[in-house]
Amino acid sequence: MPRDGARRRQPDGTETPPPPSKAQSIDVEDLELTYSDGTGAVGGGRVSSPAGSTATAEPGNSFLGDVRVNAERWTRKAIRNPTAFVLEIVVATFSLVLFSAVFGDVGAVALERAGFTDVDYVTYLLPAVLLQATMGSAFTSGMGLVGDLESGMFEKTVVTPMSWTAVFAGKAVSELACIVVQLLAVVALAVAMGARIETGVAGLAGVLAVCLLVGLLFMAVSNVVGLVTRDDEVVNAASMLFMFSMLFLSPAFVPLSADVEFVATFNPVTYGVDAVRALVLGEDVLSVVSVTRFGGVADTLVPAVGVLVALNLAMGALAVSLLGRASSAEAA
Repeated sequence: MPRDGARRRQPDGTETPPPPSKAQSIDVEDLELTYSDGTGAVGGGRVSSPAGSTATAEPGNSFLGDVRVNAERWTRKAIRNPTAFVLEIVVATFSLVLFSAVFGDVGAVALERAGFTDVDYVTYLLPAVLLQATMGSAFTSGMGLVGDLESGMFEKTVVTPMSWTAVFAGKAVSELACIVVQLLAVVALAVAMGARIETGVAGLAGVLAVCLLVGLLFMAVSNVVGLVTRDDEVVNAASMLFMFSMLFLSPAFVPLSADVEFVATFNPVTYGVDAVRALVLGEDVLSVVSVTRFGGVADTLVPAVGVLVALNLAMGALAVSLLGRASSAEAA
């Protein structure tokens, strides 16, 4: 019986070289570490073999490649479990039908007193329901992150060399795409019920863009809550607290009264609702500040979008910072 490492004699008299021992190195050039773009080892740097030789790894994914990887992952999760996606559509359509039926007469009186004499209540209500659907879907983002923390998937993401900005952006891209589909379903129902978007297809594109800004803001908020508490029940409770209090303390369902106008000025939902309503009605409807510099719909859109963009930058930076700290803690 030949010893390990000895040459082996074949029946024809030839000898074969000994097999590699466990102490011998494997040529790293024969190993291919693939990443999402298929370009070899992730993260760059040098890989050392046990024998001391080195091989230079190719650079890893680009920022956009990392965004795509994360977007595809979260999209697959949504497709495998579409319950939350479908429920948000059902809740939004139910709200549209229920509020228009229950508050239709009261809403019509409130609209007449506020000067919206030629606006149907279903049309006036549409921005409120769109923002409700957007916020409801946005808050599932934080619950998904908590699920990753509990399942250990977050720890696996920590060991990759991906930018945390790309991780958050890819997750957001997938979730915003789901929100667009939900909003289009709600708009289709509202139009069937008699709602009108006075600015046409271009206005509808603007409506979706404003809703996505609001959605991105509350995604960041929900991820911050999830990272701080690491409890999906707390994230769910926070979603109810934020969504309904902010909607009712804004001109979402009826025009603002003097009692809540001061609070509504500091409510980000106010600016989202007003921007969407300006695009739906085709006129300036900003309710908490007066801007006359731009003219028409732009007098609402410019300040409202400016506020939403500023809040997104602040909350997005906070969410990415907390993701980075959480990754450091997990790695430790």
